[in-house]
Amino acid sequence: MAETFYQQSGSKQEQYQSLLPQIQALISDERDFVANMANVCAVLKQQFDWLWIGFYVVRGEELVLAPFQGPIACTRIAKGRGVCGSAWAQAQTIVVPDVNQFAGHIACSSLSQSEIVVPMLLGERCVGVLDIDSADLAMFDDTDAEFLQQVVAVLLASSDVPA
Repeated sequence: MAETFYQQSGSKQEQYQSLLPQIQALISDERDFVANMANVCAVLKQQFDWLWIGFYVVRGEELVLAPFQGPIACTRIAKGRGVCGSAWAQAQTIVVPDVNQFAGHIACSSLSQSEIVVPMLLGERCVGVLDIDSADLAMFDDTDAEFLQQVVAVLLASSDVPA
């Protein structure tokens, strides 16, 4: 396991392109889903220093808080509720430039201004979501969506995901 991370500069795309192989190396020898989610959070936090980076995993009809970095978070989110529950229900990435304009937004932190949520899909089954919040408006875009979906794919391919 490569337990070293090298922070990158450059464009957002260049940062992600450097980050993906580092994440792959970091988690490739570890199959534990929780451990790998934790290290992915740490790498993303170190690289981008967003307000909140974390995972929620599906447990029955709700998402339950999993590894994260940032302020205290909501523990459980119902399917279809807020950005996370909506991304889960729709099985698609949701980018929210201004969380105050998202109907039903769940404000775990009043500092959050924009958000991106990427569902973790194994075939048709959603096993959780990657949720990232920024203290800045309009922080996330299609580049983030594209690369964070790749991060999630690497995580899922490297981990034994509970049924």
